[in-house]
Amino acid sequence: MLDEVFNDEYFMGKALDLAIQAAEEGEVPIGAVVVHGKQIIGKGYNQTERLNDVTAHAEMLAITAASDYLNSKYLEECTLYVTIEPCTMCAGAIQWSRVGKLVWGANEPKFGFNKTSSGLFTKTELVSGILEEPCAEIMKSFFKSRRK
Repeated sequence: MLDEVFNDEYFMGKALDLAIQAAEEGEVPIGAVVVHGKQIIGKGYNQTERLNDVTAHAEMLAITAASDYLNSKYLEECTLYVTIEPCTMCAGAIQWSRVGKLVWGANEPKFGFNKTSSGLFTKTELVSGILEEPCAEIMKSFFKSRRK
């Protein structure tokens, strides 16, 4: 029963909640959570504007929080859920931190790491398309509102 509740959709929903928070703060709406077992041990949402830091992406903040929680730079037994396909900077951090599984919602054709041509993630399980529509929609809505 627990596995039915704490599945990829559940944790992506938690990442999506963080993306909504980012949008409310005027940040690009991307959220991320790191899960160990069935527990969220790290979370983040884009804060590049707030922190005036181009590296303050959701994934980077979630990885740092999870590493602090586990007191380890490696996250081999963890799953990272992120609402949008990671950029190459974040993909590098995911690889270096040895995340065991990466799950993302919507593809990012402009800045995504492009899993088909990347040599990254030889040991990381990759899953895409989890809650794809709501993850893509929040990005579309955010940028549409910014263009007005």
